[in-house]
Amino acid sequence: MIEVMLFVAAALRISVPYALAAVGATFSERGGVINIALEGIMLNGALGYVLGAWVSNDPWFGLLAAVAAGILTALLHAVVTVRFQADQITSGLGINLLAAGLTRFVLHAVFHSSSNSERVVGFPRLPIPGLENLGTIASVVGSPLVLIAVVLVVLGQGLLFRTVFGLRLRSVGEHPEAAASLGLHVRGYRFGGVILSGVLAGTAGAWLASEQHSFTDGMTGGRGYIAIAAMIVGKWSPTGAAAACLLFGAAEALQITLQGSAFPSELLQMLPYLVTMLALAGFIGRAHPPRALGTPFDPEKA
Repeated sequence: MIEVMLFVAAALRISVPYALAAVGATFSERGGVINIALEGIMLNGALGYVLGAWVSNDPWFGLLAAVAAGILTALLHAVVTVRFQADQITSGLGINLLAAGLTRFVLHAVFHSSSNSERVVGFPRLPIPGLENLGTIASVVGSPLVLIAVVLVVLGQGLLFRTVFGLRLRSVGEHPEAAASLGLHVRGYRFGGVILSGVLAGTAGAWLASEQHSFTDGMTGGRGYIAIAAMIVGKWSPTGAAAACLLFGAAEALQITLQGSAFPSELLQMLPYLVTMLALAGFIGRAHPPRALGTPFDPEKA
């Protein structure tokens, strides 16, 4: 029983950054903006957390710095794609490359190392009744960011499908010309969706850095791309995306559990990505993206 609980705790721990980034991508893409830049947003968010926590010795200030870094990175993507109508995939890939170089530069300038930072404070664990003696399980479940992630997934689902803002955001992602004819500020809502994705992906970066207590070069390791795949599998729904992230987290936890067994190590390393491909192959045919996803909107031509 304990082994099962440990496996579930590991899967949950691994899934948190995927889920936060995937929910963020849902808001961006429901508004019509493809957000390949999640990888770069998470990377900048992780560095923002480390810099904030290093200066203040306070994890909550580090979280604020991570969110600020996520917002600024997402804002750059929004300006390039929404305001200047550049190709959204090209912009996202460019931001990912920019983040990879910028974080390395800042690391060297601040910590005199282009590979890793100094150790910083992480989030204290909250006491969970009944789990005090379960070590790793209590450590994962008691993390404030795990609880925040759960709340953000639920709030994200409600915001997107139960509020006027969510209805209008989805309308500009489906038919921006019709939304504009009703007086909606299409670009404003698209900016809002991309910035929300920056808040959530920046928080995902904070989770990575706080758990590792430091920043290492390229520490996101492709999580932003898997988060996009999870969002597609989840059919552009926050709860669906989070459920898909749990699947990927379980695959990665299984990979870790089976290390040292008779399974070939190369096959184990492929497991999370194999699950991603199988999930996409199984669900992509039944997942319908917003009709105007990736299509620039020019208010002068509307």
